[in-house]
Amino acid sequence: MAGNSIGQLFKVTTFGESHGPAIGGIIDGCPPGMALTSADLQQDLDRRKPGTSRYTTARREEDEVRILSGVFNDITTGASIGLVIENTDQRSQDYSAIQSQFRPGHADYTYWHKFGLRDYRGGGRSSARETAVRVAAGAIAKKYLKEHCGIEIRGYLAQLGPIKAEQLQWEQVETNPFFFPDPTKLEALDEYMRQLKKAGDSVGARVNVVATGMPVGLGEPVFDRLDADVAHAMMSINAVKAVEIGDGFAVVEQLGSTGRDELTPTGFSANHAGGTLGGISSGQDLLVSMALKPTSSISIPGKSINTAGEVVDIVTKGRHDPCVGIRAVPVAEAMLAIVLLDHLLRHRAQNAHVQVSTPDIAAIARQQLQR
Repeated sequence: MAGNSIGQLFKVTTFGESHGPAIGGIIDGCPPGMALTSADLQQDLDRRKPGTSRYTTARREEDEVRILSGVFNDITTGASIGLVIENTDQRSQDYSAIQSQFRPGHADYTYWHKFGLRDYRGGGRSSARETAVRVAAGAIAKKYLKEHCGIEIRGYLAQLGPIKAEQLQWEQVETNPFFFPDPTKLEALDEYMRQLKKAGDSVGARVNVVATGMPVGLGEPVFDRLDADVAHAMMSINAVKAVEIGDGFAVVEQLGSTGRDELTPTGFSANHAGGTLGGISSGQDLLVSMALKPTSSISIPGKSINTAGEVVDIVTKGRHDPCVGIRAVPVAEAMLAIVLLDHLLRHRAQNAHVQVSTPDIAAIARQQLQR
């Protein structure tokens, strides 16, 4: 199986299955000299882990991460960082009935055709359980980006089903189980989720991620465009079906005269482009939005086939999220951090000597806002 790694200079490789003994990862390219302990990773893992509220899966995993290598005396050495997270609350028997059946909307059918076999226990390698390792690796990247570059990455749930955030209050995001920035909608979210769970159904969501304090120059102008790599990283997250940078699909109705983000000596007039121009960061906030489909793991019976091609009625048992978008917020933050640190190191390797007299107008605008 290929495709278990992402990044060039900051490279993350993950391993493990949903119901195996553990999941883990190897991080290559982390710069030496950064203070790092498992506690630095655990905070984001706790934000993602299952069983933290009645709105998510009842599977209870502590998601305690162990750092096996690459850190000595709580300082990164520059060597490969090995991480492992044990699986402790598997219920593989919940999946025994579907070992010869394909759950609609899942990777079961395609996985079977590609490999000729599959780990049916919770989806095996294709399970969202794997994203815990991404969150741990992303926490390392987030820490370096913030401490050494002033780049901060934050995400929030912008929409759950029909309920949209009408205001963005960052201080509210970490105070409720939805990662929702609009406190006026929390009661509506609670009622909607109660009805959804009662019906045994699921719903989709929209997650937004923002990187502030961005420098100018990250990314390449052709295949390794920053926005292209960000889209690739976000699309690699389970259940993601669409990614937007900046205004995204709204540009279809825009006129060039209003959507071109004019430049002034003290900043850009707007940020319709979402922080990239020609695949290279402009220094403005990097604005990313992604849409996640409703999970197909629901208790409502559905039609499918088995490995013999015969028609079957299928009900997905086990413990599942009625909205996977809720726990996707820290995963999206992690993937953006991994991409940004990789591009930062690549930019430093090739272009560290480049100097121009033109000012960084986005940085000037930030400085004026801070005064």
